[in-house]
Amino acid sequence: MITGCTDGEIMVRRCLVTFKPFRIFVVGVGFFSLCFLMTSLGGQFSAKRLGDSPFTIRTEVLGGVESRGVLRKISDMLEVILKRMDTLSKLDNSSTSDARRLDELSSAINRFQPVGLVERIQAIAQNVSNMAIRVEQILQSSMMQGRVLRDGTASQCEVPRDSRFPECPGKVDWMRARWTSDPCYAFYGVDGSDCSFLIYLSEVEWFCPPLPWRNHTTIPTQHKQQTKIPKRQAAFRTDLSVLLDQVGGGKESLSFMKRRIRRLAQQWATAANRLDAKLGQRWRDQKKILVHVGFLTEESGDVFSPKVLKGGPLGEMVQWADILTALHVLGHNLKISMSVKELQGFLGVPPGRGSCPLTGPLPFNLVYTDYHGLQQMKQHMGLSLKKHKCRREIWAVLGWSRQCFRNPRLRCHIRVIDTFGTEPAYNHEEYATLHGYRTNWGYWNLNARQYMTMFPHTPDNSFMGFVSEELNETEKRSIQQNKVKNMAVVYGKEASMWKLQQGKESFLEILHKYMEVHGTVYYETQRPPEVPAFVKNHGLLPQQELQQLLRKAKLFIGFGFPYEGPAPLEAIANGCIFLQPKFHPPHSSLNHEFFRGKPTSRQVFSQHPYAEQYIGRPHVMTVDYNNSLEFDSAIKEIMRTKVEPYLPYEYTCEGMLERVHAYIQNQDFCVPESPFIPANFSRLGSASGSRVIGPLFVPLPNSKALGWASNVTALTAWPPLSSLRLLVSQEGQSCVEACQSSGFICEPAHFRFINNKEALRGLEVQCEVVDSEINHILPAFSVMRQECSLQREPLLFSCAGHSPKYRRLCPCRDFLRGQVALCRDCL
Repeated sequence: MITGCTDGEIMVRRCLVTFKPFRIFVVGVGFFSLCFLMTSLGGQFSAKRLGDSPFTIRTEVLGGVESRGVLRKISDMLEVILKRMDTLSKLDNSSTSDARRLDELSSAINRFQPVGLVERIQAIAQNVSNMAIRVEQILQSSMMQGRVLRDGTASQCEVPRDSRFPECPGKVDWMRARWTSDPCYAFYGVDGSDCSFLIYLSEVEWFCPPLPWRNHTTIPTQHKQQTKIPKRQAAFRTDLSVLLDQVGGGKESLSFMKRRIRRLAQQWATAANRLDAKLGQRWRDQKKILVHVGFLTEESGDVFSPKVLKGGPLGEMVQWADILTALHVLGHNLKISMSVKELQGFLGVPPGRGSCPLTGPLPFNLVYTDYHGLQQMKQHMGLSLKKHKCRREIWAVLGWSRQCFRNPRLRCHIRVIDTFGTEPAYNHEEYATLHGYRTNWGYWNLNARQYMTMFPHTPDNSFMGFVSEELNETEKRSIQQNKVKNMAVVYGKEASMWKLQQGKESFLEILHKYMEVHGTVYYETQRPPEVPAFVKNHGLLPQQELQQLLRKAKLFIGFGFPYEGPAPLEAIANGCIFLQPKFHPPHSSLNHEFFRGKPTSRQVFSQHPYAEQYIGRPHVMTVDYNNSLEFDSAIKEIMRTKVEPYLPYEYTCEGMLERVHAYIQNQDFCVPESPFIPANFSRLGSASGSRVIGPLFVPLPNSKALGWASNVTALTAWPPLSSLRLLVSQEGQSCVEACQSSGFICEPAHFRFINNKEALRGLEVQCEVVDSEINHILPAFSVMRQECSLQREPLLFSCAGHSPKYRRLCPCRDFLRGQVALCRDCL
């Protein structure tokens, strides 16, 4: 009985499928007759005089020979369609949806009307071509469904109704209708079946839940997955000739970078030998690294290259030259891209794949770029850095959903060179949009430590830095002997920087009373009128000549702009005292045009905060330029003070190599950092399996901070937990300020270890309520209301956040003298 019903259903389905192609066949025969008629009439139309027929103007263009060619093309297409229909009629597994699609094709052919015949031949040909493509899709879909039925996976590919993935059904419907609109879908294995749709939407995109029967470690593509490459050991390099060839040429910016690499080659070699000896025989993984310098590409406009010889900013090029050199000297496999075309070639982006997301296998372990490069990856390669929808559910108070990170794609490999820093509140796209932190930059949903800054001003980010030329002892003695105590050099190569001083009782006049003032302002033919007559202007100097000038000068004086450049460090390294203005009120995105739109709320209290905070007197003096008496007193003090050339270790070649080495070998953002759950880790791994219950945090001698209990095991962490110092901020104080006031550095990697009730208990915080929220000031507590809140969104762990109503839990750490990026046990 059951068998009979089944056979009957099959017969009915076959009849339906066979009937519709027959209808199409009948219409096709009629259409062939029509085409034959047109072929016969084509010559007559073309023979008529102008004005004899309404078709004459068209037939003058489409004559007899051409019309016959077009009609032959139509005939061939229809023959192909008929063959496909015949194949479909023989399939046993045609579904109702296939029958419906064939009905649509039949209706489309029935709509052909012999009106305006010659004019519409080309349009008909295009329609028939589209029909042929559609029939091919239906055939492929039907065959795929047949395979699905034979494999027994039909029930496994039902469209899920999951509240965590509300967009899944709609995306499947969209794929059914438009999966052929972009060739990249086929590249990722989409073939028209619901199974392929769900696989794509769950493994390449993240709109659907993962299929339980799938191997989630692979991505469906037409290319076989690369086998895992065995690790290779990195060896220090001292020959930079290969690097110089890779940098290329054709732009003044690249020529500048190559000159810098050559000039510092010997110092890099010496530094490599020193660090090699310090690390001993320690294994270092060789990484495959792509460097894409986005801001120098033609696609970004490259406004920097034309200004290299005209006094334009060089800080970014200085840093990129040093990054390239450091990566090369450390022995990594380096590729350098200076255009979008080169970037696509290195990443192996196949031509014509459209805007599909670029997913594995990625041919590089790390990709160093900038904000321009990120935008180019998104625009030209479909790089998707958008935060997954389920991320809002990642953290419960002590919970974690790992499936949100089943496919981290490219973003975990990226490192963004970011001069002024990006704070977490600006980096989190949804949070930034809802709470007024959205800017032209930021909102890429990266781990904030993936942004790498020029100076260590934003602990939420990683400090990349650059290098300054280091003097040997002989050069230092020579400088001290030849210093001219009444000679000053002004920090400002562009005439526009000097305009700021017009209309004031110029402090330059006060300076001129005591010292001979020199400038290095660019000009072509005439002296810039903005530069006072008493200033001896040398014009724009090559780097070596500028260094000779700084080695003679006693003072290097800033006007307040540019902010945080490399020049003050170079001047201090050559024995100058750097004098800079104090900003009151401090400059920020709230009150200064330069910072407006940058993804940071950082307040800048002077022209060069790093020099003021980490170097300080006697090498750096920060005064109020609007106070003539204070400025006058500072000049007199500078003339009396003797200083030696000074360069912080972190800005030497060895210091940068050490820091970059530590990042490459220890920072891994592709492995999700699970929240620390005390109940799972407060134990000792003893032979008996006994459990040791005790506090996670213990008081430290002579300190208000708490340290991590040494008898408590935890997940592997870097920086190691031995560096952790737990502090509480004051109300309105950020963790950056709280840690600095106690001689520490805020360490965002440690937030996950203090985002729990154990930390609150260790600090003896009284909480009537402990909840979890999404806010960049958490974890924190209110003393007045006795409310405590933990962080639910790990991307919003922020050292920079502060609130006048809350005191924050701050994860501080120790650091090496002269190397603030690394803790004492970090190497």
